[in-house]
Amino acid sequence: MVYAVIRTGGKQYKVAPQDVLQIEKIEGAAGDSVNFAEVLALGGGEGEPKFGVPLVNGAAVSAEIVEQGKGPKIIIFKKRRRQNSRRRNGHRQFLTTVRIVDILTDGKAAPVKAAEAAPAEEAPKKAAKAKAAPAEGGEEAPKKPRAKKTDKAE
Repeated sequence: MVYAVIRTGGKQYKVAPQDVLQIEKIEGAAGDSVNFAEVLALGGGEGEPKFGVPLVNGAAVSAEIVEQGKGPKIIIFKKRRRQNSRRRNGHRQFLTTVRIVDILTDGKAAPVKAAEAAPAEEAPKKAAKAKAAPAEGGEEAPKKPRAKKTDKAE
């Protein structure tokens, strides 16, 4: 059986086709397809398993979002003895349930309907392009030259 090790949400998961797993929240609605491009290892096929340095080139995992939800409530309780100090907090993590559809190798593209989980390096590049683009409705204002500092110690 073919399997892959993917990285998403700061965690690593060993997945195979038709597996259902809960991961950190990713954007999309139920029924949308998503691609995981960060594949760390492939195995189970013919020959030896492939390990990426750090990623396997041309590999991706295609999945379908089953549902968006929340995990169980976790209670955080801190108490300092003899100090009359107590603090109680709670947290529920947002989770996405996905079903693995296919493990793609050799650079094959997967059909993607809506959201795509891309590597984290692409987000800063998009933000830099948005900053570099001039404001809507005209050209950028010309920059004024800066005044030079002079020494008055003469």
